[in-house]
Amino acid sequence: MPDTQHNIAVLISGNGSNLQALIDAANTPSLPNTRITHVISNRKAAYGLERAARASIPTTYHNLLPYKKSHPESVDAARAAYDADLASLILALTPRPDLLVCAGWMHIVTPSFLTPIAAAGIKIINLHPALPGEFAGAGAIERAWRAGREEGLKRTGVMIHEVIAEVDAGEAIVTKEVELREGEGLEELEGRMHEVEHGLIVEGTRRALEGLRKKD
Repeated sequence: MPDTQHNIAVLISGNGSNLQALIDAANTPSLPNTRITHVISNRKAAYGLERAARASIPTTYHNLLPYKKSHPESVDAARAAYDADLASLILALTPRPDLLVCAGWMHIVTPSFLTPIAAAGIKIINLHPALPGEFAGAGAIERAWRAGREEGLKRTGVMIHEVIAEVDAGEAIVTKEVELREGEGLEELEGRMHEVEHGLIVEGTRRALEGLRKKD
């Protein structure tokens, strides 16, 4: 029986270097029988949209601002409406993705998104530049760097994890430690972390898809 081809959609907010790692790996031995069928950004100027266009991958810009204008009384209501429409957008894609990969997606999703996506049987994974249980949320690399300088922390890391309602708290799929070097500047640490991210996002995506294939 031939291997199943799986489709993934990637959610981004910025430069898209991790998206590029996935583009380069798709349908190679690093990420076999896999194609990226759509890229979604919550920022219009995200360079990752250009990366997708160069690879002939369809893109969508999904902007939160109109939802904030429609729900001036409540940011939570705006986010819930935004997330519900994001889920509808993804569920209407042809082909429908088997896996969603959050690769630098700077928006915390709510149950309005997670519930319909889970009901459709679509798995969601996220890259976070920290180890499980450490430095959840924004600014993780800088926070780890400061902890190294001020508290003697010796290592940080990168993980690919399943997405749940609690921020950066889903089950880890793959992790890799990164040494915190004495006297190293923040930019140098960021550069080393990004190198690790580019390999780990491919490995984490491959492992997540292997899990799906076992269920097929």
